[in-house]
Amino acid sequence: MTLTRYDAARFQPKHFAFAVNGNVATVTLDRPERKNPLTFESYAELRDLFRDLVYVDAIRSVVITGAGGNFCSGGDVHEIIGPLVGMEMPDLLRFTRMTGDLVKAIRAAPQTVVAAIDGVCAGAGAAIAMAADFRIGTPRAKVAFLFVRVGLAGCDMGACSLLPRIVGQGRAADLLFTGRSMGGDEAERWGFFNRLAEPDALGAAAHALAADLAAGPTFAHAMTKKALDHQWNMGVEQAIEAEAQAQAICMQTEDFARAYRAFAAKQKPVFEGN
Repeated sequence: MTLTRYDAARFQPKHFAFAVNGNVATVTLDRPERKNPLTFESYAELRDLFRDLVYVDAIRSVVITGAGGNFCSGGDVHEIIGPLVGMEMPDLLRFTRMTGDLVKAIRAAPQTVVAAIDGVCAGAGAAIAMAADFRIGTPRAKVAFLFVRVGLAGCDMGACSLLPRIVGQGRAADLLFTGRSMGGDEAERWGFFNRLAEPDALGAAAHALAADLAAGPTFAHAMTKKALDHQWNMGVEQAIEAEAQAQAICMQTEDFARAYRAFAAKQKPVFEGN
């Protein structure tokens, strides 16, 4: 079933849980007995979901989390790692491009994406968390870009590009070369987690942030998200000009006018995302 603007609340994926509450969608990786690993099928369905969200105005923010006290243990050892060992190069490249396409789809979705991370967050799970706009973790969370521990390079799913933006080059090198686990307190101190919450409060904290973002000027949020992504490769002069154009476009929105009218009336603006 392809997600459209009209059926977001009725969308029923096969390989993870999906729910909509108001204008916030929740994606739950839901194989708790194995710490929510990914399969070929769940990778593809997640990629397609985030690609489709570009066309779903009714969803304004997304929470992605895991069931059973863990976020995601990465690619399923038996359903992904085992088959990869026997594949030829064309099929291997097809797979690695698909996993990268998931990260690109999360980054390209106009919705703000909040990752709620408890327990194990490893391999591809860490990459999905990295792709989100916000990460709320717990003190007991363990984040590991463990590709090197299975004989692979740390440069997977955009990690060598995105992770240094989040934690800095030296710290990214530490995580990607060693494959070690980073605890929740360290992840917050290094800037990987935006904030921490206790495990029993994690869901509420993530959904409160997502709801707050969804209540904001979401057209403008999408502009900010795009600018954060694109301007890494711009010089300062090009970035300033790009922001001038983006802000001029936002000044044409009704949300900008709503904010002015509310300010003049000493009221809180109610944004509608247009």
